Amino acid sequence: MPEELKPVYTTADRNAGAADNSLPGEYPYTRGIQPTMYRGRLWTMRQYAGMGDAEESNRRYRFLLAHGTSGLSVAFDLPTQTGYDSDSPMALGEVGRTGVAISSLEDMERLFAGIALDKVSTSMTINATASTLLAMYVAAARRAGADTRKLSGTVQNDILKEYIARGTYIYPVLPAMRLTTNLIAWAGEEIPEWNTISISGYHMREAGCTAAQEIAFTLANGRAYVDAALAAGLSIDSFAPRLSFFFNAHSNLFEEVAKFRAARRIWARWMREEYKAANPRSWTLRFHTQTAGSTLTAQQPENNIVRTTLEALAAVMGGTQSLHTNGFDEALALPTENAARIALRTQQILAHESGVPQVADPLGGSYYVEALTDQLEAEAQDYFARIDQLGGELRAVESGWVQQQIQQAAYVWQRKVDSGETVIVGVNKFASDRGGDEPEMPLQRLDEDLERRQVERLRALRTRRDHASWKQALQQLKDAAIDSGAEKTNLMPHIVQAVEALATVGEIADTLRAVFGEYRETITV
Repeated sequence: MPEELKPVYTTADRNAGAADNSLPGEYPYTRGIQPTMYRGRLWTMRQYAGMGDAEESNRRYRFLLAHGTSGLSVAFDLPTQTGYDSDSPMALGEVGRTGVAISSLEDMERLFAGIALDKVSTSMTINATASTLLAMYVAAARRAGADTRKLSGTVQNDILKEYIARGTYIYPVLPAMRLTTNLIAWAGEEIPEWNTISISGYHMREAGCTAAQEIAFTLANGRAYVDAALAAGLSIDSFAPRLSFFFNAHSNLFEEVAKFRAARRIWARWMREEYKAANPRSWTLRFHTQTAGSTLTAQQPENNIVRTTLEALAAVMGGTQSLHTNGFDEALALPTENAARIALRTQQILAHESGVPQVADPLGGSYYVEALTDQLEAEAQDYFARIDQLGGELRAVESGWVQQQIQQAAYVWQRKVDSGETVIVGVNKFASDRGGDEPEMPLQRLDEDLERRQVERLRALRTRRDHASWKQALQQLKDAAIDSGAEKTNLMPHIVQAVEALATVGEIADTLRAVFGEYRETITV
């Protein structure tokens, strides 16, 4: 939150240079990307889920669909995210722990068994191995008889924020960016309804950055992807309409609404004025929002329902296109079905009982919100200027500067919590009178035998697949990756071929590791 707040705001607090008088649906889209916003169509209620093996996650997806969710969102386990198969020594003890374990095309088919992929929207939170997992999704849809050109959804495919805040990277920055732009180009031709990247500020906010930093570093990453796609020969209007973003929603209602409004305005101006995009859809910043996991507390976990409701309200008032609400028990474990149901019902109550969706940008015109929108935009512009001085976002990331800024912000915030200046209800104020002992609550438990079953299935697949076609597909992928010509070969068709030959996530990643090497983090003090 900006340090100095006035007790009251008036028209005098508007920054005339940053202000605009546009309506919702009008450039620069400060007030929303559609004229009527949710009166025309509600946001997509997309609950993030994935646990254990494919069958267990499939049951959760069916549960969510039966209770009214309008889009699926896949969480993958750490081995899948970092390019290791479930039987790798590196995966031991991590299979299915933070999401679903997917090693092969057959796992992907089990994950979506009985779900019509051309009739449901799917988001996949996957980055370093995004190309492989999207290839598996498309191949699974094709095997099920779906029209792949009708597939809709999003693949995160945002590798820069992995170097900044999350850590599930594999390759050095430049080859990783090649994979990102290869996916964007291929998907634009093969699955035109698919959002090819979800440029994420969420994880940077979870790591401790401020709202202004979330705007700045997210949009700076977005600009780096645009520049990379243009350098690869794509035209701006061929891919910009399918760029999407992913933001965090924290508990400070007004700051979050202002953040979303400022981000839309900055992006629209960049796309139209700097990049000369002609298609108005290229100017619109469309985004998914997830409520803040970092605000959830293990103490008095029922309080998290209130926090999540406030955060979801901020996302809706700020004009999100898609929303995930966290389960109240997620500071303790993966969400139970009861927690997931309450989280979904939170969105449904906002949609159907609160009255908030009846008006586009309901806080527009508030002296405070308008001033705060201008202020956050100005703070973000200061960061953009510094990034430009450093030589652009790639240089800023590779040098560790962006990471340092987030670490410093996180340190300042924690000092305020420790001193009591920032209040966390139930933690540093209004704590339980039971001396910290909370009543036991049911938690989601994973089947301890699932890792063994997953490994056995994977090893059985290796014995019965066609060895010759598998070997040939991986060799062709390697040859394409080695290509260093001016117009490097797009790797996506070769990854699809390898997936269809039943090459695994780990085998494809290892093939590319052999060519690209692995990223080593820059340590800054």
